[in-house]
Amino acid sequence: MKAKVTSIRITPRKVGAIADLVRGKDINQALTVLKFSPAKRTAGVLSTLLKSAVANAAQKQTVDVDKLYVQTLLVGAGPILKRFRPRAKGSASPIMKRTSQVTVMLAERAAK
Repeated sequence: MKAKVTSIRITPRKVGAIADLVRGKDINQALTVLKFSPAKRTAGVLSTLLKSAVANAAQKQTVDVDKLYVQTLLVGAGPILKRFRPRAKGSASPIMKRTSQVTVMLAERAAK
């Protein structure tokens, strides 16, 4: 019940802000929050990742998909693409294009 995506071309800070909205929520509630999030590109990547984790859970184990929740959602820095912009007098300024790695783990809620 785990899924991972690497080298997303979105900064970890932006992905982390949206990930904070989803952590600990039921899977249906998390997908609804992401659907109506203002950060469409980031929310789209995270919703695809959550759907992949749900499909992994349904495929590999006998779990009730409706009882799943987001147990952990880790966002980390990926490889940095280093580019340079020309500046005055023949010098250059670095441009750091940051990438993210996101790992999600789902768990089944205990019966109440």
